Amino acid sequence: MGILSRLRGKKKKKDEKWVQCKKCNETFYIDELRNNFWVCPRCGYYFRVSAKERIAMTADEGSFKEFDSRITTKDPLNFVDLKPYKDRLKDAMIKTGSKEAVINGTCTIKGEPCVLSVMDFSFLGGSMGYATGEKIVRAIEKAIKLRVGLVIISSSGGARMQEGILSLMQMERTAAALTMLAGKGLPYISVLADPTTGGVAASFSMLGDVIIAEPHALIGFAGPRVIEQTIGHGLPEGFQRSEFLLEKGFVDVIVERKDIPAYIAKFLRMFDSNVKKHG
Repeated sequence: MGILSRLRGKKKKKDEKWVQCKKCNETFYIDELRNNFWVCPRCGYYFRVSAKERIAMTADEGSFKEFDSRITTKDPLNFVDLKPYKDRLKDAMIKTGSKEAVINGTCTIKGEPCVLSVMDFSFLGGSMGYATGEKIVRAIEKAIKLRVGLVIISSSGGARMQEGILSLMQMERTAAALTMLAGKGLPYISVLADPTTGGVAASFSMLGDVIIAEPHALIGFAGPRVIEQTIGHGLPEGFQRSEFLLEKGFVDVIVERKDIPAYIAKFLRMFDSNVKKHG
């Protein structure tokens, strides 16, 4: 059973619950939020969404075909903090129903074929370990093989500390793979959701031919609290939010969640026509 089938096939009983907005404290029936793309109808607050929900609202219905779903992280350092890393991984797999913090698949978006890779903040904060980087690299290689554009939707707290240098190495690996994609003349559309930070922000998420950001998304390397503690004074209002980065030229466009598929398709068509025009 595919991702979208599993998502739509959840028991009705599980959907019969209410969700409170973290910003305005209004309570909504979960289906009302889902139908509004998980944006608060009252105050416009953007809820974080799972990778599976994101795929459902981005890919054309029935078009998403997942690949490399069995790739999973081991525990190379036998890492233990408050609890063993192995236990954290098991908990994350149970919570999300996925084996890693990113889901890869081929699909069409508004009729445009592409490889779609979506990060899930619910899986250990969307952190990038070895397997996460491996899946991103494989998504890039799949786009090259199929001669289609690549779309990555990022939501991450950064590199996964439990894997040490093996995690940090994925920054270079993903960037190098994107260089190969560019060398083939294929487009990469990067979508930044809240939050996109740390090693992910410092590598593949900011290397798109076009960088789309959701409204009010936190985007940056170190978090604002860390920076404030380091420099010893406050930061400008809205610092590291997508609107601030648009003003400074770090992102190309801010797009409301409901409109993101249309923008992705528009950019994919634009790059495709340019490739055909210039050979």
